[in-house]
Amino acid sequence: MTIAGAGPVCAQNFPNKVIRVLTTEAGGGSDLNARLIAQALTVSLGQQVIVDNRSGTTPTETVARAVPDGYTLLCNGSAVWLLPFLRDNVPYDPVKDLSPITLATRAPSILVVHPSLPVKSVAELIALAKARPGELNYAAGVIGAPPHIAGELFKARAGVNIVQVNYKGIGAAFNDAIGGQVQVMFPTAGSVIPHVRSGRLRALAITTAEPSELFPGLPTVAASVPGYESTAPLAVFAPPKTPPSLINRLNQEIVRVLNTADVKEKFFSVGIETVGSSPEQLAARVKSDMANLGKLIRNAGIRGD
Repeated sequence: MTIAGAGPVCAQNFPNKVIRVLTTEAGGGSDLNARLIAQALTVSLGQQVIVDNRSGTTPTETVARAVPDGYTLLCNGSAVWLLPFLRDNVPYDPVKDLSPITLATRAPSILVVHPSLPVKSVAELIALAKARPGELNYAAGVIGAPPHIAGELFKARAGVNIVQVNYKGIGAAFNDAIGGQVQVMFPTAGSVIPHVRSGRLRALAITTAEPSELFPGLPTVAASVPGYESTAPLAVFAPPKTPPSLINRLNQEIVRVLNTADVKEKFFSVGIETVGSSPEQLAARVKSDMANLGKLIRNAGIRGD
């Protein structure tokens, strides 16, 4: 009887101590997302929510082994569920070892080219790439990161041969793109907008399935490459076996703060769209990405460090 009622009682009394949100190193995209969500939740829940920055796979491993009481959460991107396709011996199973709470946000990429490239649309870029196979290159950035996946997905869906050039950081990739050493790039919207506005790079399209308010008037890649969509997701997970009552409570609270005008505007100002999905929708996104992008990664022979 006591065990059967533990979940609902726990949810009713939750939270009564500090909640930790584990994420990647300070300063990155996941860290920014985690901090904005944590700040809003602290106010909403009336209990302190702190961000705990860890390196590598430590955030995911820690949450996968944590007590399923709702006080240890993971806030991270698609690397969580795509890493098993990039490396061997990943120390967790993204489906079995995590409980989905919500797909919190997504950051679209912008397909940009150097202004010297004689193209002003996705269709013209595809035509040029097909006329000059293997001659164009793109700044893939960090291996397996969203800009890299966006580029490889474009190559596969558009049927073009554009050479990837990897970098250890986004800064070096931008330097070469602006300098013309690479002609094409798929950076996230927030990082590239200043370079587009200054004229250093030319925006051709956004990688969302539908046009986005982040970049009014910019067409989608999908308008020229049917079915194309590539965004950098940020999701929130709990440890495995977290009671459904707690998952639902956390989902409701996080979705509520994501839908407030203040939080939406904070994310919008850095090129990120709020989502706030159900746990089931996040689970479906994870499985879909693992099936489709996992196949893409394997077919392209992409391997991470």
